[in-house]
Amino acid sequence: MLMGVKAKQRDFGTGSIPKIVLAQAVPLTASQLASLLYNIVDRIYIGHIPGVGTDALTGLGLTFPIITMISAFTLLAGQGGAPLFSMSRGAGDDKKAKKYMDNSFIMLLGLSLILTAAALLFKRGIIYALGGGDVTYPYAEAYLNIYLWGTPLLMLSTGMNFYITSQGYPVHAMVTTMAGAVVNTVLDPVFIFALGMGIRGAAVATLISQTVSFVWVMAFLTGKKSAVRLRIHELEFSPKICGRILTLGFTGFVMEFTNSAVQMVCNRQLKIYGGDIYVGIMTIVNSVRSIMGLAVTGITSGAQPVLGFNYGAGKNDRVKDCIRFTFWLAAGYTLVAWLVILLVPGFFIGIFSDDAALNDVAVPYLHIYFMVYIFMALQFSGQSTFMGLGKAGRAVFFSIFRKLILVVPLTLVLPLFMDPQVQGVFWAEPISNIVGGTASFVAMYVTLYRKLGNNSASLSRKTA
Repeated sequence: MLMGVKAKQRDFGTGSIPKIVLAQAVPLTASQLASLLYNIVDRIYIGHIPGVGTDALTGLGLTFPIITMISAFTLLAGQGGAPLFSMSRGAGDDKKAKKYMDNSFIMLLGLSLILTAAALLFKRGIIYALGGGDVTYPYAEAYLNIYLWGTPLLMLSTGMNFYITSQGYPVHAMVTTMAGAVVNTVLDPVFIFALGMGIRGAAVATLISQTVSFVWVMAFLTGKKSAVRLRIHELEFSPKICGRILTLGFTGFVMEFTNSAVQMVCNRQLKIYGGDIYVGIMTIVNSVRSIMGLAVTGITSGAQPVLGFNYGAGKNDRVKDCIRFTFWLAAGYTLVAWLVILLVPGFFIGIFSDDAALNDVAVPYLHIYFMVYIFMALQFSGQSTFMGLGKAGRAVFFSIFRKLILVVPLTLVLPLFMDPQVQGVFWAEPISNIVGGTASFVAMYVTLYRKLGNNSASLSRKTA
């Protein structure tokens, strides 16, 4: 399939790198904000339900590891194919690019059905294992009983949205999630408060909004505007292609899987040393982290197709320019984000709860958690470069290193040496940011950046 005029206008191989990255990053950040609103808006409204808001918010927090695990499998089959798709297009092979997109769709659909069934069957044991109790379990169960039925819609809309971005349509990708988020934001108060459905109402609103996003993604990928079209009747499963997607997608999968593992361990430790109130505080802290991380994630995600395209085209100077610009932009943003959290922590906490006692306790823990947030720019920059250039194994390693090798052991050990013990759970994050972020960036610089040279590549390029 030949690239049409629209696709040629989105050639990442020419023009200003800062302008191209920003053109990708701004709508991607807005898109991720819209995606985040699915759960953030739920948390805001649920945390303010009269009388039961704190318990309901804690119950919702217990579902995060399950939702994060679903996200991990979405990245495995969706995001994994996007860099390969970009590099194939950069090399002028749209036929191969289409194979990556088709097989991502097949895997996303199959995995979503399996995950839905498994989560519905084993949710009770999972929630109690995550630190749930008799008070908070009913809220977690009520939410999941409805939310999980939207898993196929969520995984397909999120996973296939990467293929809209990779074709150079970040604004359309933004609308995908923004449309659903707007619907969710409008419907949440209707179902939660007006119809008196409580936490179940939040799940219903989310399910409807996921349907809207799914329809929008499919309309684009099967329509004439898409340079590489998705044709359901032409889908052809290829184990070889799927293997390549899963190999690269394993990076994003591990990143999300380790997030889920950390959430599980943190909830258990917080339950042991502090009780439900600290699980609720961590729910708020994680929510603030999700909000503040949007821009830096958008920046690095926006750079990935630019990196992949130019790497596939052999334009090493542009690859290096993109790496430098992305890092400095991410570093500047994380510094500003840290200052804002330091100066007005109460504002962020108050968004999610009007419980004065909880809010007072939460402020020092929010400060601890974010005290060296700038080091996350190193982590994101290093891993996104590995990902954009198809070096999946290295990105996987540094995700495992920061989360499983650093955060999990620190979360288990630090409470034994601190007073109050619960404080140790929150200290694990800044320590891992310094060590893990530095290691990821230095490795990227030494093994990739310094070896790129000029426009005669010294690194092997392999898109298939």
